[in-house]
Amino acid sequence: MSDPITAWRTHYVHPSAWDRTFSPMTLPAMFAASVARTPDAILTDFLGSTRTYREIAALAEAFAGGLQASGMAAGDRIGLFLPNVPDYLVAYYGALMAGAIIVNMSPLYSVEELAHQASDSGARVIVTSDVPQLMATAASLLDRGAIDRIIVGTLADWLPPVKRTLYRLFKRKDIAQLPDDSRVFRLNAVVGKLSPVAIEPGQIALIQYTGGTTGVPKGAMLSHQNLTANARQVHVLDPHVGQEDRIVGVLPFFHVFANTCVLNRTVLAGGMIAMLPRFDAKATLATIARIKATALPGVPTMYQALLDHPNMASTSFKSLRVCISGGAPLAAALKTKFERATGSRVVEGYGLTESSGVVACNPYDGVNKTGTIGQPVPGTFVRLVDREDPTRPAPEGEPGELVFSGPQVMQGYWGRPDADAETFVDGALRSGDVATIDEDGYIRIVDRLKDMISVAGFKVFPSQIEAVLYRNPVVKEAIVIGVPDDYHGEVPKAFVTLNDGADGGGLKEWLNPQLGKHERVREVEVRLTLPKTLVGKLSRKELVAEERAKSIS
Repeated sequence: MSDPITAWRTHYVHPSAWDRTFSPMTLPAMFAASVARTPDAILTDFLGSTRTYREIAALAEAFAGGLQASGMAAGDRIGLFLPNVPDYLVAYYGALMAGAIIVNMSPLYSVEELAHQASDSGARVIVTSDVPQLMATAASLLDRGAIDRIIVGTLADWLPPVKRTLYRLFKRKDIAQLPDDSRVFRLNAVVGKLSPVAIEPGQIALIQYTGGTTGVPKGAMLSHQNLTANARQVHVLDPHVGQEDRIVGVLPFFHVFANTCVLNRTVLAGGMIAMLPRFDAKATLATIARIKATALPGVPTMYQALLDHPNMASTSFKSLRVCISGGAPLAAALKTKFERATGSRVVEGYGLTESSGVVACNPYDGVNKTGTIGQPVPGTFVRLVDREDPTRPAPEGEPGELVFSGPQVMQGYWGRPDADAETFVDGALRSGDVATIDEDGYIRIVDRLKDMISVAGFKVFPSQIEAVLYRNPVVKEAIVIGVPDDYHGEVPKAFVTLNDGADGGGLKEWLNPQLGKHERVREVEVRLTLPKTLVGKLSRKELVAEERAKSIS
């Protein structure tokens, strides 16, 4: 393999220099610059109701002043327990203006999960919406003393006038009644005059918790510079900068992928975000057509759900310039099928919570190598290290653990210096992913280190078996895990869902002859659904737990 650094310097596929630098910047400064540049441009579209950059900025600044008046000081933590609604932008940028640190909290989390995040981060205030399920969870946190105060946004306030009236008349059961409690406040009542706060780019802006697939979730500390740099790194990938920018905001803002690629990047560009509170295929297709969307970030399962919806065929995708896929590996068949159906391009990227969102991406207009994550985004240095000893480079010609450095890499884990010591090696962040880099500098993720299956000492990568399964036209989704085996220690087992009307009989007999002897699966189990994470990517951990429980029962 040729030196990837040479490839990135001489054959870089993105419209920017690979070794580009990004000057220090805070999120409030980034937001203010866009407001000054395009004050009357539309920033938010919520089910047809729009607000400009000037309007959102005024609300955010008033909210920042209200937080200060209520006693919140720079460095205090505030939880955002919100779906994709404009209140998120008001609270996010407003709290940052006041010098506070954001803690993203998933609306799908249980009381116990949220209580852990509140306790671990020290967030004593959370912002939520007057949706009954969210209010009930927030109230439980308040009752058990996990938090001190709740600030509640009013969903109906953001709807178009007619929808707002109908919502209040006929959807009363969907509007939470706020408890008579002095610790509960309406968001629009938390207002005041902002006293400017000195904020440095290196200060922590966001504590973003990892998924917790291998134990208790940890909070990645992302600085203002980490987040603004990653927004700029993603922005300069776009060869169409300056053209109309209308993005579908259906990926949840609480997830780092959306926080960078949908929220911060779009604000940096002066674009518009059409928000959907949750993913619904019919509503997403309607939004694409209504706003003439130019970009659609998503996860593979989302693209599959759109393809499966009957309205797909009648939806116009002419305005759509790019679809960005992340969060999970994108099957080649799904990429091809979606591109043929829409006429748009699907580019696959890669990132981690600890990288503020994005590390590498295929080019929007250049050569896409299906099955790779493209080349590193500008300012990012990637290398491969030995899987057993990360202080040594990977053996020549063999996969290695992907490690990287760049301005988007986190400052460390909140309150976990022990985890920091395991996560960084020679100043670079260990991804936990096994990868290769080809002669053109394109990176291919082989698998997660923790997902590798050891079959009588041979290392088997589940993703390679899954890739073969996806070649079969009956297979819709696939997950491969290792299951206990008395003789081999572990053997692979596959779980699949099928395309409509397909028959999964004989899949094992079709699959195994195409695999190495040590890769052959014990069974291909057909299911109606496969487990998914909060952001919608396929998840192995539930199946691993299920199989382990079987083995000890």
